[in-house]
Amino acid sequence: MVAVAKSLPTLGLGMAALGRPGYINLERGKIFDSSDANTADVQRRSVESMQEKANEAMTTLMAESKANNMLPWYDCARSYGLSEQFVGEFLRGNNVKPGEVVVSSKWGYTYVADWKVQLESGAPHEVKDHSVENFLKQVEETKANIGEYLNLYQVHSATFESGILTDSRVHEALASCKNENGWKIGLSVSGPTQGEILQEAMKITSPDGTRLFDSVQCTYNLFEQRPGSALLDAHNAGMDIIIKEGMANGRIFHNEKVEEIATKCGFAKDQLALACLLAQPFQPRVLSGAVTPEQLSSNAKAIDLSERLKSDKKDLLNEIMKECVIESEQYWKDRSALAWN
Repeated sequence: MVAVAKSLPTLGLGMAALGRPGYINLERGKIFDSSDANTADVQRRSVESMQEKANEAMTTLMAESKANNMLPWYDCARSYGLSEQFVGEFLRGNNVKPGEVVVSSKWGYTYVADWKVQLESGAPHEVKDHSVENFLKQVEETKANIGEYLNLYQVHSATFESGILTDSRVHEALASCKNENGWKIGLSVSGPTQGEILQEAMKITSPDGTRLFDSVQCTYNLFEQRPGSALLDAHNAGMDIIIKEGMANGRIFHNEKVEEIATKCGFAKDQLALACLLAQPFQPRVLSGAVTPEQLSSNAKAIDLSERLKSDKKDLLNEIMKECVIESEQYWKDRSALAWN
């Protein structure tokens, strides 16, 4: 049984963009394909190359976490390519003991892209299955990769359509998993109905009558703010709040309003975006989607900046949030149009 951290660290490293060759973050090719013009694209994003890049980022998180007096935290998923394998091998290779790190993962999607970036038109990179049979299969795969380190296991992208919110067999299996392994159990949400999905999930109980889900991982950023009230309700109910896609898959860096505010305030755009999230009243933990040590070190500076925003008497935080927000439906429409690259 793993010693579960009493609370999640302030900042973690999401492995979505590091565990596989392709993802939907903007300008990914500039980072992964420009370092060696004599090396073929396939070699630049080979398993070995991606694992090396992941190790560099994970090593940086170790140092940044120590500097901020918190445990390093890595967030994986069964569908993030080889993310679990990368994390497990990195931790064992560095003689990290359970209890010296926080590790979370997700089940519900299967990675089917066969380590390719571009697929045939319409072909998915990952396939969702929230059945109890798939859970029982994927939890064993997760245990084999990172079982001794795992603290939190999450339903990946719960939706009304997937049936996860009403399937009592899955709920019972999740409750048993929590009791048998000592893990916390959470869910992630996506799409314009994130708040509504969360509200329904909060009603689900274990056989002993306690709330089943201990945490929620939600997309929330300067643009997409719709689930804020539901996140505050969940926080007040005792759930851990985890924020993903704080950079809106890189769109933060291409927004004129964000550019204007960051320049006016004298902040880097990534630090401004993450600090505004960390300063929210639902007290979230935030996942960095960084893929280089430099990006991660810059992201980590948002922790101190968020304290400045919390103590600001001129209410700069709310001013920034009001100026940057867009309609949720438009946000998700734009996101769905992003290409894997």
